[in-house]
Amino acid sequence: MAENREDDDLGIPRAALNKMIKELLPHTRIANEARELISNCCTEFIHLLSSEANDICNKQQKKTISPDHVLNALEALGFGEYRAEAQAVMAEAKAVAAKKRRQSTRLENLGIPEEELLRQQQELFAQARQEQEAIEQQQWLQMQQAAQAAQQQQMQQQPATEEDEYE
Repeated sequence: MAENREDDDLGIPRAALNKMIKELLPHTRIANEARELISNCCTEFIHLLSSEANDICNKQQKKTISPDHVLNALEALGFGEYRAEAQAVMAEAKAVAAKKRRQSTRLENLGIPEEELLRQQQELFAQARQEQEAIEQQQWLQMQQAAQAAQQQQMQQQPATEEDEYE
């Protein structure tokens, strides 16, 4: 089972591992080699558990590993005593996810009443319309000036009228 997983870059992040160790053993020093061993054991356990959960999932002809597959894998691997704790953690994670979904939207987090935001939006729209009208007016004036310049140039290039020729 102890395949060479150094190249996989898999495992528990070092900071998370250190935090867990400090929470569980606040007054104990742990050697770096021991931390590395704990990290490797955690990674190996996760691989073992996920592999067993995958086998259970496949036997049930399912394509997605569900929490029940993981809980059954704990039982199958002889870690049944952790089932209740795992279920409690799963329930807590679901509660946190539900709370996040219920949390107010970004709009509500701004602390600005919706009416005020709507008023500000309308002002921005009006300002954008004025700017667009000014641009269009400027373009129209430029086209008029170009047309006048072209007309003047055309008049200058026309041969003199017949009256001018006979004089």
